[in-house]
Amino acid sequence: MPETRDYGQYETAWCPGCGNHSILAALKSALARMDLAARDVLLVSGIGQAAKTPHYLDCNFFNGLHGRSLPAAAAAKAANPALTVIAESGDGCSYGEGGNHFLAAIRRNPDITLIVHDNQVYGLTKGQASPTSPEGFVTKAQPLGATSSPFNPLAVAVAMEASFVARGFAGNQESLADLMVRAVTHRGFALLDVLQPCVTFNRINTWRFYQERCVEIKDHDPADWEKAMRLARQWGDEIPIGVIFKREKPTFADHFPALKKGPLVNKPVDLEALKKFMESFA
Repeated sequence: MPETRDYGQYETAWCPGCGNHSILAALKSALARMDLAARDVLLVSGIGQAAKTPHYLDCNFFNGLHGRSLPAAAAAKAANPALTVIAESGDGCSYGEGGNHFLAAIRRNPDITLIVHDNQVYGLTKGQASPTSPEGFVTKAQPLGATSSPFNPLAVAVAMEASFVARGFAGNQESLADLMVRAVTHRGFALLDVLQPCVTFNRINTWRFYQERCVEIKDHDPADWEKAMRLARQWGDEIPIGVIFKREKPTFADHFPALKKGPLVNKPVDLEALKKFMESFA
């Protein structure tokens, strides 16, 4: 069984105290608990501070364009279902530049996991308001405060009946690692939104802010859509963390007979058939 150190130890470019450190530690713990060898894991990311995570892990990884981690992750899973595929990036990358891909992934339900480092800012590009920033959030780029209402990814995911929706907190590594295990082992698209303090650019959603508000969800049936919607919309003196919604349904690959005959990556390429196909467009 692998140990956390088997996934590598690297010096990071993150600020001291950044929530990304805790998320990385939780991910290593989760991978070890699932007995996953590094060669069997693919981490796909976009652009941003959170998207540097694959650089600090010994596993297969792919850095895509800003907001484009999900299509690459879904394609990799379709080509090689034996891989455990995890897409991860920040809230700006996942819900801003990648918003359309986020919605498409919920609809298509590929068997992949999306872990979002949600710190309510664009950390790499020096702290602009992100899709999840609260209205009125003051930054150097928005000195009068953010004017857009915040995007609620959990409520959107539950409304669209995503097959797995959960929220974690970087300050509770044990609970977060457990949520990661549950998300990755779920068959279908799993969203895990992780509340992550940015100690440099977000002085509102601090470690203390979340420690005083985050409450583990108890006595909740994740199949209860109406209660899940209430939990997804709850934000204030109490912020629920845990599995919010879960529903079993066919995955993207289940709809395509070709994908049921084994991984595409192991199939030979018929160059003559490909040539005839390409010539048909001439």
